[in-house]
Amino acid sequence: MNATQQVLEAMKQAGTPLNAGKLVELTGLDRKEVDKAMKQLKTSGAIVSPKMCYWEPAK
Repeated sequence: MNATQQVLEAMKQAGTPLNAGKLVELTGLDRKEVDKAMKQLKTSGAIVSPKMCYWEPAK
């Protein structure tokens, strides 16, 4: 499973909007990897932001 998949899966399992710091804790990935994965997910529309700096999977 690549970093992007790990980040998206962690978001789905959490069931609540998460920030990058929490995703680092949950996935065990480096912050740079999480940031890169989140950028890809934002660009593809796979995640949305319900409030500033927090993200969740798109419905």
